[in-house]
Order: sequence, then structure tokens, then C-alpha cells
Amino acid sequence: MSASNPCAKTRPVENPYEVWKLGDWTWKVLKKYQKPEREAKNPYARWFCAVSTPYTYGSYDMGDVYVTEITNHAERVDDERDKG
Repeated sequence: MSASNPCAKTRPVENPYEVWKLGDWTWKVLKKYQKPEREAKNPYARWFCAVSTPYTYGSYDMGDVYVTEITNHAERVDDERDKG
């Protein structure tokens, strides 16, 4: 049996597992539904995220996002993990 999902528990916005950015868009990853091995094989893998955009006016929209929508376009910037 392989290891469990290390990102299975939902975290608060202030303490995400990862932070990704593209311009004015920021995705804070609060939960991952699959282990990394399974996620890599699933084109429909998703993460639960808090997303900040120019259209959220300083707050976040929260919901599931396809992993590839983030990883194919944005850059991981974990140094901003603890910034609100």
C-alpha cells in the first residue's frame, strides 16, 4: 500500500499547501484530492483553492480548479505562502 495523500486535509487561506501566480491572479491551494502519483495520471485532477483575481476586489473566490489550469500557466511562488 502506498503512502496517503499528504495534502488531503483542508487548510485555511492563511496557510495553504502551495501558492501559484500568473499576473494579478493568485491560487492558494487549500486541499488536493489525490496523491501526487494518481494526480499526475488524471487529466481531470482538481485542487480546492482560494483564488484572488482583479475581479474579486481583494478577497477570494473558493472552489475546485483543474490542476492543469494552474500548472500549465502559473508559476509556483511558495515564498508568499503566509501572506494574506
